[in-house]
Amino acid sequence: MLEELRALGARCTAILVTHGHWDHLGGVAELAEATGAPVHMAEEERVLLEDINSFTPPGTELRPYTPDVLLQGDETLELAGISFQTLRVPGHSPAHLAYYAGGALFSGDLVFAGSVGRTDLPGADWDLLVESIRMLADRFPPETVVYSGHGPKTTLGTELARNPFLGELRA
Repeated sequence: MLEELRALGARCTAILVTHGHWDHLGGVAELAEATGAPVHMAEEERVLLEDINSFTPPGTELRPYTPDVLLQGDETLELAGISFQTLRVPGHSPAHLAYYAGGALFSGDLVFAGSVGRTDLPGADWDLLVESIRMLADRFPPETVVYSGHGPKTTLGTELARNPFLGELRA
């Protein structure tokens, strides 16, 4: 990420964590220390970053970090001239957050292009995941661009219309 920031001539003003799974936290300490950017994450999942190596696969060693800003969901963050709404979207993890700004939704591992987040992990819940996606569909227009934690961008409308895992939201 640091190389990409340099190549773009950009600077990191904040690190927004969607959820506490190790694959989303692995570079947080290095990025925060190199940029001085504050780390924002759900208060309920902070232990997953502070004690990260208790939650990684065997043989994986990552640097823990203490988040600077603890969130509940439903906050507004003013960062680099952009207003972000925080949204509590449990299902893939208990305190999963999404961030919305200017027609874009950063969904973490809640919903992907053609898929949804796993619910076979500790603390995950299929019904909560579907309800979180239903809340997003009720709150934002179909043309909302979705940037997930993995894979290509999509739109909320495309996923509601075509995602094979979201059939119950079309019924």
